[in-house]
Amino acid sequence: MIVTVETPDTTDVAALLAVHEALMRDQTPAESCHVRSADDLRAANGQVYTLRSETGALLAIAALVPLSATHEELKSMHTARAARGRGAGRALLDGMISDARSRGVTRISLETGSGPEHDAARALYAKAGFSETAPFADYPDDPLSTYMTRAF
Repeated sequence: MIVTVETPDTTDVAALLAVHEALMRDQTPAESCHVRSADDLRAANGQVYTLRSETGALLAIAALVPLSATHEELKSMHTARAARGRGAGRALLDGMISDARSRGVTRISLETGSGPEHDAARALYAKAGFSETAPFADYPDDPLSTYMTRAF
């Protein structure tokens, strides 16, 4: 599996970002939904990461959006249904962390849902060294959100 930075305009990347955005909007009330579209990620100078198989099939996507010179936010992490349960999410997360470190980033934070539909995501982040934290950036205190961070 190969982690790379790609443009959100790549056809399959844009399609998987759209799947993720629709799912998040379907699962979360509008006032608690913090998903970003491909356009939002681009406008925020986000880097979109992909995980592809050796044959080039898109397995997972995510983005890092700068909050400061050394602090970034993990956004839009999504593993394609066919790739779930095979370590794709962890491989992508590890690759992103490695890239962030190489660029001088010392902290990554994220917001994810607090409900059972987000249990797998929270478990993945916890296994990767993220711990729960208070809301960061301009996020409100919201019972439907879980905030996590990892310093390195």
